Amino acid sequence: MDTVISCGPIINELISNSLKYAFPSGPGEVSVKLVSNPDQTFTLVVSDTGVGLPRDVHERNCTSLGLQLVSLLLQKLDGTSEVQRSAGTTWTMTFHELLYPARV
Repeated sequence: MDTVISCGPIINELISNSLKYAFPSGPGEVSVKLVSNPDQTFTLVVSDTGVGLPRDVHERNCTSLGLQLVSLLLQKLDGTSEVQRSAGTTWTMTFHELLYPARV
């Protein structure tokens, strides 16, 4: 459950950014995919068919509050991210499930 709670704001921020910036000249497509991997990790992919993320925006050292939140939550999940900027923008994040001791 703790993992899902961290994924929610990540997905929300990336979809919000797509809807705000990716389609200035018309319609497009946004997709979200979550895969459970055999090595006990998860891969979350958020992509759009828009104009692409500007070259001066970097996922690791961004000044945008929203993308900083994405980075911090991904760190909490012990995850990594990769951004592809061709044919729109694709954020691929791989992370571990948060495991905490059982609560009493």
